Amino acid sequence: MVAQSIGVAQGTRGLRDQELDEDGSRELIGQSSQGLARKELGSEEGPRGLGAMQAKMLHFVRRFDSASPLLGRIGNLEVRLARNAAEVKAAQQLRYHVFYEEMSAQPSKLQRMTRRDRDSFDRYCDHLLVIDNDRTGAIGDRIVGTYRLMQGDRAALAGGFYTAQEFDIAPMLARHKGRRFLELGRSCVLKDYRGKRTVELLWQGIWAYVLRHDIDVLFGCASLSGTDAKALAAPLAFLQANAAAPAEWRVRAHAHCGTFFDTAADTDPRRALAVLPPLLKGYLRLGGYVGEGAVVDHQFGTTDVLIVLPRENINPRYVGYYGADAGRFAA
Repeated sequence: MVAQSIGVAQGTRGLRDQELDEDGSRELIGQSSQGLARKELGSEEGPRGLGAMQAKMLHFVRRFDSASPLLGRIGNLEVRLARNAAEVKAAQQLRYHVFYEEMSAQPSKLQRMTRRDRDSFDRYCDHLLVIDNDRTGAIGDRIVGTYRLMQGDRAALAGGFYTAQEFDIAPMLARHKGRRFLELGRSCVLKDYRGKRTVELLWQGIWAYVLRHDIDVLFGCASLSGTDAKALAAPLAFLQANAAAPAEWRVRAHAHCGTFFDTAADTDPRRALAVLPPLLKGYLRLGGYVGEGAVVDHQFGTTDVLIVLPRENINPRYVGYYGADAGRFAA
């Protein structure tokens, strides 16, 4: 949900397997039915496990829409969802460039070899792309921004939301059964494009997606640069004191990895705000809440907080700007 977002260490599967299941569908091809049963059902048998396997297969078959429409356009820039596995791969390459080459994230050997930031969640997400049509070459040379979007039904197939690794989101989800949640993450923009137009198009795309899928709640991790929690104590305490989620939306960092701060600490609001990344401040202006505690992500060199943004909280000013029908920058 933020420029350097959060990262997952690569698994133990080999490079060949990772490349073969790029579009997800090949993961289930060529395995025996017995192997499939073990993989999907674990030690359990029954329709529930079989249904999960069938749901995954259906997801992989229907994952991409080759005719996915444009969600917005400003001049030479346009925003839409990835239409095939090659475009997802290009987005992963952009993420690697920004997170690992420009910023301070530490790549695994596999990531360094493939020059891609990818994890097991990518196959279950939609990938929002900003494309510069004035750039020439392959699609990888024209994608200048990306955001990763995962709905609740996709999270169920993936084994849960990515955010759950750092924050205990289960109680919040349980309190709001029936609501449609959308997790935002892995946001990044090429350095030369970090301006108003690109950010506006990303939000145009997200807002159009929210309307199309009737999303009720947006959430995800936002990151502050650095892993010294003590050095970030002032801005973190400021967030807890001024943007803490009310009880119905409260989420707490997992005890084993969370760092917690005294909200009564004497902080200079101006200085605290100056340290906050623009994207995080943008979420607060939209009407977002901040969860309790923070989590240090050593791989990405960041300290993460959780943002929760109920759709009804979104500032009417922004709804008016993009249009109640997302028509402001519609293609």
